[in-house]
Amino acid sequence: MPELLAVFGVRHRGPRAARRVAALRAAHPDAPPGELVRRTVDHARRVSQSEGAFVGGPFVWLIPFAFCTALLAQGQLLLELAALAGKDPTAPARTAELLVLQGAHPDLATAERALAAGPARETAGGRRSGRLRGFGSLLWRMARLLGLTSEDTDPPPSRWRSAAEWVLLVLVILLGTLAPLVWLPYMAVNYAWATDRLATRAVAFHFGGDPAGWPGPHRTRAAPGIAAAAGRALLSLLLPAGAVALLLLADVRLAGSRWPALAVVLIGLSVVVSALWWTARRRASRRANSTPSQAP
Repeated sequence: MPELLAVFGVRHRGPRAARRVAALRAAHPDAPPGELVRRTVDHARRVSQSEGAFVGGPFVWLIPFAFCTALLAQGQLLLELAALAGKDPTAPARTAELLVLQGAHPDLATAERALAAGPARETAGGRRSGRLRGFGSLLWRMARLLGLTSEDTDPPPSRWRSAAEWVLLVLVILLGTLAPLVWLPYMAVNYAWATDRLATRAVAFHFGGDPAGWPGPHRTRAAPGIAAAAGRALLSLLLPAGAVALLLLADVRLAGSRWPALAVVLIGLSVVVSALWWTARRRASRRANSTPSQAP
């Protein structure tokens, strides 16, 4: 999967990265390299947070698609930083660099051998291992590549901290099936951290250190967007909690039991909240696409 995404990213995102860097330089001709890097990283952070966000509830199976989108957004950041360093973002050499910077391989030689070998073929035994296990493995690999855990930090985290991060990720997925908007602030903060760690590695790789004016990793703070997402997540938690309280107080039953009534109401609320958020997000995306964009 990492090799396929890297090849796809360079082929389709490389020209886009070249155009965006050219527009950025034209809009800010006197800006030092560090300022251009800062603007590029800030833009990538916003893109990964918005495009990689997704809602839980009945749309929980969209997690891999959202992760793929965020991975491609991170890949475009790496290609834009390479272009700022004077390299061709469409060159095949960028593919191995993407794999190393995203942590899929330890060095360029290993990445190039993996690219030359091509994708591994699935065996019959692997196909029989079950779709659910494959889905979990897919999420695990994507989360590691995205940097949603601190396993890519130097020095690496302790085994206990790594286990706690994975437990938190699983708990958020489970909680997000009942309170769909819980995912939004969680992913916004994690994408910000992951993008900054990735940008720091890429700047050191392409510039041989920090370019003049590069402020270094962004410190996540209570930005208005994250605060609004946290408010929506709190509301999506209060809705099922309030519904459960009302059902218990009213002693509503189906087939003589409270559990069927609780299940129907919780599933119904999850579907309604997810559908409303998804519809609003699609409308906002259409409005944003219809508005002429300008280089930051």
